[in-house]
Order: sequence, then C-alpha cells, then structure tokens
Amino acid sequence: IAEEVGRSYGYNEIPTTPFKTSTQGGYSPEMVLEAKAGQLCRSLGFSEIITYSFVSPTIFDQIRIPADSNLRNTLKIQNPLGEDTSIMRTIALPSMLEILGRNNAYHNKSVNLYELAKIYLPRENDLPEEPKMLLLGSYGPNVNFFTLKGQLEAVFAGLRTEKTAYAADKTNPSYHPGRCAKVFVGGEEVGVMGQVHPAVAKNYGIDVEVYCCEVSFAKIMNHLLPEVTYTPLPKYQGTTRDLSILCDESVTVADVENVIEASAGKLLRNVKLFDIYRGTGVPEGQKSLAFSLELRADERTLTDADSEGVMTKVLSALAEKLNATLR
Repeated sequence: IAEEVGRSYGYNEIPTTPFKTSTQGGYSPEMVLEAKAGQLCRSLGFSEIITYSFVSPTIFDQIRIPADSNLRNTLKIQNPLGEDTSIMRTIALPSMLEILGRNNAYHNKSVNLYELAKIYLPRENDLPEEPKMLLLGSYGPNVNFFTLKGQLEAVFAGLRTEKTAYAADKTNPSYHPGRCAKVFVGGEEVGVMGQVHPAVAKNYGIDVEVYCCEVSFAKIMNHLLPEVTYTPLPKYQGTTRDLSILCDESVTVADVENVIEASAGKLLRNVKLFDIYRGTGVPEGQKSLAFSLELRADERTLTDADSEGVMTKVLSALAEKLNATLR
C-alpha cells in the first residue's frame, strides 16, 4: 500500500531523511582471531573439517571416558533423527577421530585436519555454555608428538599468545600415558595434546599412530599479548654461554628452563636446548642436558664478571631446586 501511495503522490515529493539509527558492520575480536587461527592452520598444511554437534551417547565409551565423568552429563535432543544423533557433544575429539578413521579406511597415507568446534556444556536453569575448541588431528609417516607440538606452538606464535608450557599427563584415558601433555598458556591450562591411545584409535578403525590436540579458544583469548610495538636493535653486543648439566631422568627440559629463566635475571635474553645425551660417562638414571644462554645488556657491554655472575646464580639454583650438577 505504501508503495502505491508513494507512486501516486510522487516519490520526488517525499523528502530524503537519513536513518535515525544505524549499526556499522564488522568482525568481533573473536571472529578475527578465529579467522587468523584458521589461516595459520591451513598454512601449516591442515585442511578444515566441519562436523555435526549432535552425536551418539556411545562416543564416551569409544574414547574411554570414565562412567562418572562430567563429560557424560549432556543435553539430550527431544526429537532426534536417531540414536546416533541424540545428544549434544561435550567433547569434540570423537568427531575428529571419526573423520581421521574414515580417511584411514580410504587408504590416505598422510592426513592433517583441523576444526574450530563448539561443545555444549549444560548449566542449571540456563542455556548451555558453548565454548569453541581448536582441534588438530594428524597421522602419517612424518607425524609424531614433537611435530604436532611444533605445529601447535606455531599457531600460538601466530596468534601472539603469552608464554606456552607443557606438563606430562599420564591420567587422560583418551591419550597414550607416555605421550600426552597438558597445554598451558600464560600459566592457565587450556587443553591437551598427544598420541591418541591405541585402544581408542582401534575403536575408530585406525591402525597407525594418530596425534591430536584440543585447546580452548575462549581461554586463549584471555592470554593474548598486547599490540606489537617497535623495539630498537641493541646497541651493545651480547654474549653466549653454554651450560651442560647432569640431572635425574625425571627432570624435564621445561623444569630446567624455568629455573634458568627465574635465576638468571634481566641479562638473560634467550635459553635454548641443543643436546640431550645418555650413555658413556653419564650415571645410570641420569641424563645430560646442554643449553645455550644468550646474555645481553641494553645500556653497556657485558664483562666476563657479568657472565660469570649469571652462570653462578643459575648453577646454584639448579643444584638447589633440581639437584642438577655441572657436567
């Protein structure tokens, strides 16, 4: 009717007025970060998958989730198409394993997949929490724990997160007890990574070693570094000191790096592991770890006394906290 009135009255007789309210479109910070994460994963050779959020109740048995786990507290669909799609997933690992298993059945020798997957966690008297997870899944002749760890760290570096760390996890039932680690960003646990337990892989028809990681995208959002700022190149030359220590097999490289960084002071710019040795000359039950320490001051050239002071502090802290000795 309005169109007919306007045509009869004359559109040129109707004054032009701007919209009283308008909203400028754009991407939210979460959407920008998700797009960047996807771009980073694809640049590392991963292909994106999109899986269903409704799954079968049997997934928990397939990935060996205990009967009393909170993950089994799910939202049930009132009118499901079938038993296989009757609940909303609280964990996205089975969806990734299903696709990896299908690729293995098609005799694809090497597969790298990623997904930004929502999970649905019930809340009392409220809508469910819907956090988004970043999953990576790989298998193939050149895939192992450390390749996946390096790829995950590349994603974190591209997203510019705070410092990442890893701690061995022998209790996760879905992963190999000797090749599984909790993932920390900025001191907060954000997920898990490692080799999928052989019994779990077998449940999905996978007869090769398969590696996955699951990290919470919402938690990563809380640990992003501020905007990039320019730092002038150093005016004064630094120095590098090598440190080789003997420690117990139970001591991890991360443990040693944390002690070095905490005790070396502000002159330490970087610490890097370059050798692990077991064998002749190393006592049984111990290993030799060799690190390279980069030292530099912004306002002056370092002296030998400066370097020796740092190394003395580091060795003293390693002996006190980790019972490590200079080799």
